[in-house]
Amino acid sequence: MSAAGGPDGLRLGVDVGGTFTDVVAVAADGTVRIAKVPSTPRDQSEGVLSGWAALGADPADVLAFAHGTTVATNALLERRGGRTALVTTEGFRDLIEIGRQDRVALYDLTRARPAPLVPRELRFVVRERMGPDGVVTPLDLTGLDAVVDAIAAAKVDAVAVCLLFGFLHPEHEQAVGAALRARLGIPVSMSHEVLPEFREYERTSTTVADAYLRPRMADYLEHLEGRASRAGLPEPAVMQSSGGVLDVSVAARHPARFVLSGPAGGVVGASHVAGLSGFPDVLTFDMGGTSTDVAPVVAGEAQLTTESVVAGVPLRLPMVDVHTVSAGGGSVAWVDEGGALRVGPHSAGADPGPACYGLGGVEATVTDANLVLGALPDGARLGGDVVLRRDLAEAALARVGARLSLDARASALGVVRVADTEMVRALRLISVERGLDPRDFALVAFGGAGGLHACSLAEELGCRTVLVPRAAGVLSALGLAISDVRHDHVRTFAARGDGELEAAFADLAAVALAALPGATLSRQADLRYAGQSFELTVPGETRGELEAAFGEAHERRYGHRIDDEPIEIVNVRVVATRAGAVPDLRGAEHALTAPAQLPVRRLLLDVGEVDAQVHDRTAMGPGSVVTGPAVVEMPEATCLVRPGWRGVVDDVGTLVLSRAEEVS
Repeated sequence: MSAAGGPDGLRLGVDVGGTFTDVVAVAADGTVRIAKVPSTPRDQSEGVLSGWAALGADPADVLAFAHGTTVATNALLERRGGRTALVTTEGFRDLIEIGRQDRVALYDLTRARPAPLVPRELRFVVRERMGPDGVVTPLDLTGLDAVVDAIAAAKVDAVAVCLLFGFLHPEHEQAVGAALRARLGIPVSMSHEVLPEFREYERTSTTVADAYLRPRMADYLEHLEGRASRAGLPEPAVMQSSGGVLDVSVAARHPARFVLSGPAGGVVGASHVAGLSGFPDVLTFDMGGTSTDVAPVVAGEAQLTTESVVAGVPLRLPMVDVHTVSAGGGSVAWVDEGGALRVGPHSAGADPGPACYGLGGVEATVTDANLVLGALPDGARLGGDVVLRRDLAEAALARVGARLSLDARASALGVVRVADTEMVRALRLISVERGLDPRDFALVAFGGAGGLHACSLAEELGCRTVLVPRAAGVLSALGLAISDVRHDHVRTFAARGDGELEAAFADLAAVALAALPGATLSRQADLRYAGQSFELTVPGETRGELEAAFGEAHERRYGHRIDDEPIEIVNVRVVATRAGAVPDLRGAEHALTAPAQLPVRRLLLDVGEVDAQVHDRTAMGPGSVVTGPAVVEMPEATCLVRPGWRGVVDDVGTLVLSRAEEVS
């Protein structure tokens, strides 16, 4: 498997974002080479190969190639997946539309539920019924033939099959799938393969999403694989939502696992770099061109969830617990009908981009605001060919300010404040609302714009430390380059005895090792108090360990535990991982001598105008000190050190920032 690799050669990571495509090549000695180029939304593979070319490395030196893509995410957001049919048990045709009978916003009667991925005319039923103990009603083969004929006439691109109790007894699903594949020759996703666990609605929704995404994801990956091969690169592995990579063939067959492909790479990279700097508990803050992704890391482990909803589609698959808000560098500023300044969700993207790019964009964005405020310099070059123009940014912000009776600079300050408010709300959601105190966590800032806003957000949250990695602007790509290969396996557990639990784990472990020989296995389970509707996933080897971990997790999440209440194990999980060769980044940072006299730039902050020293990150080594107000310019990102903050570069190359009152 290409992603598993050995200790020598380059490990290549390529992350496609909404505005830029980031490329990182990591050598065994810790040397990191980076490139950043504009993304190509019409064909992401073009940006991937352009980034590789900009890196200037020899393809013969590349040991492994890992890729993070937004193809699946965008297909859900834009509803541009394949034309998909659904086959389900008679009487359950409309389950995917009925859902849990809840509302998007409980008291907002004007909010509509997102339309299901499969319209009613493409939902088909077969007469059959499985129960907990097996067959209740045999599969009607004559009716099945009629359904296959109807789906053939509908000219669909993919089919999802989800039958009642298919997770326990898949025989009927297998028969339906075989008939469809034999006749139609199109992708068929079956629920017992996609999500073999109970809860009919979530299982159906996840299986439908898998089928819906397969045509587009398969086409893209086949195209990418061909271009990579012609460039002399290894077969790509793809980052999945749970934070590990899998072969491109698996990604093409089960694309629902890869909806959070890009953000997961950032969490992996941030967790790794923060751990090297001695910070196991962090909040990751990835601010890119289109959006901001935040996630918690506790004791060095990225927190996962199986209760994600992406673009209104429930996906009950293991995913990094990432929350996304539309507050990126390219997020557009506008004034609503009530006269309030807003930022996002619309983004200027990579084409035409913010007004200051000079590529035809005229809308003011967060990047334009940072340029006008002085945090970014006029004439700065981004992603190789993009040169920032302050005059264009001022003109765009003046147009926004005209509706608010503000000049361009005051408008810029307002845009940054609004964006910061959205990002603070997101960080509180993944910390305070998860039972985590942000004051106990360091904030890891990365992405091209993360360092510009990190100190301000940390002040709002009460975080005492901000970490800005050396490769902050391309940290998601670094995370891809160093990721483990990972397989997640789950099975519903209906028994009660300890012996049955051990047998269930052993059976699942055998499946995991067959899929990934030589893997390291870890056990998890979904537990709940008797009578509860939803579960928490916790690690543990035995029932006692699982129940103890569940009590702690329940108290952290909900503020209480009930020690005398029976605990049920609902699902058992086995995670199989196989590590690649992770480089020692400590060896890549060298002592440098900073210039005696640093340039000074005038900035406008919420506290007023200040003179900030401008540091060149390439001239800083271990022990280099930064005192705010200051700007640290990196090859692919910028960090704004606010007044009252002080930073030191550690031996991994991370700029460790602390509030002045926290610095001894």
